[in-house]
This record gives sequence, structure tokens and C-alpha cells, in this order.
Amino acid sequence: KTIEKVVAMSEKKTFLSYEGIKALENELHELRTVRRQEVAGKIKEARAQGDLSENAEYDAAKEEQAEIEARIAEIENKLSNVELIDEDNLKTDTVSVGSIVKVFDMEMDEEMVFTITGSVESDPLDGKISNESPLGQALLQKKVGDVVDVVAPDGLMSFKVLQISIPTK
Repeated sequence: KTIEKVVAMSEKKTFLSYEGIKALENELHELRTVRRQEVAGKIKEARAQGDLSENAEYDAAKEEQAEIEARIAEIENKLSNVELIDEDNLKTDTVSVGSIVKVFDMEMDEEMVFTITGSVESDPLDGKISNESPLGQALLQKKVGDVVDVVAPDGLMSFKVLQISIPTK
């Protein structure tokens, strides 16, 4: 990777709800306190077995250690660039990250409801779409009555914004 790409990646805002931030903080705590200890124990056991050049357990433990450290770095980066989705300040006049949007799929002739989230919390099967997805991007800053066109693998899809609401606590 070039330096520019690494800098751009590290400066990218991570939109998260309060619950999303807590989930990442909990995972980070688990990785640092429990998983690091577990893998250190595995490495110690494998070292005790002797010749490391042909020791599959040692190689597997070192690989697991690298994966844990990479995930820790990834979470730390996300948390250092986090932007809280402030549900208390969400408005219902335009779509923003955190909004719940009811749309009418003009091709499928059906209503659908999506919550616009950051990419970390997106789960399309649960109706949570990323602000970075084609549909999420198209919906941002739209108002009730607006129609958005989205290029999808199946072709052009059109959605009409029917309602914008905010999550209830």
C-alpha cells in the first residue's frame, strides 16, 4: 500500500451508534485480556515441545497471535476515528446516518424499511444498510417524496422515500 492509501484509510470516519462503540470496546477488551493470554499459553506449550521448525502447533499459535494483533489494530483504528451517531440530534426532514427510512421499491412494487448505519454495523439481512453502500449513499440527504436511482447488478433500481424516522429508545 502506498503511504497515501494508508493515511486515507486511517482518516476515514467510522460511524457507530453508542451500542456499536460499546460492542467494539468489549471485543477489544476480550482480545487484549483473554485471547492474548490464551495464545501466549499455546505458544509456550508449543515451544516446550522442542524443534520449532517442524512444529505445526507453534506455527498455528503464531498465526493466531498475528490474527489477534491485526484485529486489535483494526478495532483501535476504528475507535480512534469514530463518529458517534447522535440519535438525539437526528432530524426527520432529510436522511442521514442513523435514520430509519421507509422506501417504495418501484421495480418490485413493495415497501421496504432500512436503517442507515456506518459500514461496521451494517447488516442487510436485518435491514441495516451502510452509508457507503450504493443505496445508502443515494438515500443520504434525500427528503420524503424524493426518488433515487441506484445501479445494481440486476440493473437500475428506483426507490421513492416514503418516510424518515429516528430510532426509539
